[in-house]
Amino acid sequence: MSKQKDEKRLEFKRFIADKTLRNTKQRMAVFDTFWRMKGHPNIEDIYAEVRKKHPSVGYATIYRTMKLLVESGIAGMRKFSDGTSRFEALGAGAHHDHLICLKCGGIIEFENRDIEALQDRVTREHEFMPSPHKLEIYGFCRKCCG
Repeated sequence: MSKQKDEKRLEFKRFIADKTLRNTKQRMAVFDTFWRMKGHPNIEDIYAEVRKKHPSVGYATIYRTMKLLVESGIAGMRKFSDGTSRFEALGAGAHHDHLICLKCGGIIEFENRDIEALQDRVTREHEFMPSPHKLEIYGFCRKCCG
């Protein structure tokens, strides 16, 4: 296990204990599976992946565990143009933004220091205190453009 995953796993266990919930094998199976997944899986994606190794884990357990992961700040929930709730691990990488294809639904993550610097400059100029933000650019990927 990676050091970051170990830290997030412990953080999740503490969060569950603080809420006086039980730390179950099923919840940790959902955590472990989700943390391994790439991209922006939805509940159905996570369900299918968890059930490969843990067929007894139900949809409701996955839904409730993902809700806890979002509430704990370990996962973020996003809704892109398809309206489906998708999840991504927070802290798994640096801040990033998204390019979303309107045709195939593909999502490309990117990081750009110039964009971040420009956002910082604009907020300073306007004496504005930013909170966490997201940048989503919708259009068509190379594959869908021809």
